[in-house]
Amino acid sequence: MQDLLDGKEVIRKGMTEEIDRCVEAYEQASLGKTVALIASGDIGIYGMAGPTFEVLLQAGWMPSGGVAVEVIPGATALNACAALVGAPLTHDFCAISLSDLLTPWPVIARRLEAAARGDFVVTLYNPKGGRRTRQIVEAQAILLRHRSPETPVAVVKSGYRRQSIQMTSLARMADCEIGMLCTVLIGNSATFVREGLMITPRGYAHKYEGLTGEAKDGERAGRPLGMGLADWHACVRKRLREQPELSLRDAATVFDAPLGEIFSAIGAQHADDEAGAYSALRFAPEATAEVIEASRDWGRLRAVARSEGGATAELLLDGGSSVWRGHWLNLVDRHFHLHVDGSRIAHAWFLSRGDQQHGIHFLDRHGAALVSLSLVKRNGRFDETALRSYRQARERFGQRHVPLGEIPETVAEPDE
Repeated sequence: MQDLLDGKEVIRKGMTEEIDRCVEAYEQASLGKTVALIASGDIGIYGMAGPTFEVLLQAGWMPSGGVAVEVIPGATALNACAALVGAPLTHDFCAISLSDLLTPWPVIARRLEAAARGDFVVTLYNPKGGRRTRQIVEAQAILLRHRSPETPVAVVKSGYRRQSIQMTSLARMADCEIGMLCTVLIGNSATFVREGLMITPRGYAHKYEGLTGEAKDGERAGRPLGMGLADWHACVRKRLREQPELSLRDAATVFDAPLGEIFSAIGAQHADDEAGAYSALRFAPEATAEVIEASRDWGRLRAVARSEGGATAELLLDGGSSVWRGHWLNLVDRHFHLHVDGSRIAHAWFLSRGDQQHGIHFLDRHGAALVSLSLVKRNGRFDETALRSYRQARERFGQRHVPLGEIPETVAEPDE
């Protein structure tokens, strides 16, 4: 390495002086010098490329100006360290820095939570420092909420330099010797260790009987999985068809999907692929006021409302107690006042379940339930007049759901 520096001017800066390095590099380049701004790993991944461009742009630099800038890629820690321990990154993965010097901890925690829930292989940069000792413990606790304590973990220090490797598990990760020169690789639910190698399967087992076997029933080589984008709603309908006792919330749990996706799966059914006793028909949220007005003729209703915090209120009321005013759905009678923020409504559905259930459901943009209004039986039967009014509203406002395979190639405006 020293021979590369012979005859060259070397300007050294310490930790936390990154911006000073960028400014110095620009000033030297402005004097007509050729400057190399050096960083370990890949300069574009937790490296100096970002702050360099920020400094340049703030100073008025333009790519067409006198100072040319070239970003030269390198090998970042996550793939260098992965190569030392096997093949842990052969499926979806993400990188998260635990340094809260420039990033608020709630942001870091939210990213850890999302990565853990999404079953990503996770690479942790800056896992622990002299004064930052709790971050790795908090990260471990978040990850343990979503994956097994025995999930494989590799802690690699100074890969390809004076390297050391510790193979451990998620439960024991925080007990390892970890510092700023370490990169922590945390497996997903499929990652395993064999013969000292940490390996994340690519996913062939979902489609084939063994790595070299024939395709499984219902699967075809070179085609998307049965649970692929185009077909997984059919799997939802099949489950509802084969398990008629399954509730929609149970189905959402089984498929680890938002409730809105279950509604969409039901809404896309056809004669040869029904969702059991369920049927669903979307209506435009803009029609909510008219649908609520129509509900005045549905007799006794059961309202279920859920707050942003997850609290649930269940009420029995007369149809006339539901009023749409402004962008608020007001459920009011002499015993209670409940107000639902209608601006949060992104999806609206008519839902029926054979002769057991009829009602309307409102969901937010994440597909989570906001409020539902369902007809109530009396003496084991729905009132015929109320049921007729409900079906008329469904016929008037309901919109056919377009399955994925039927979406036209050219669409003027999206529905949502």
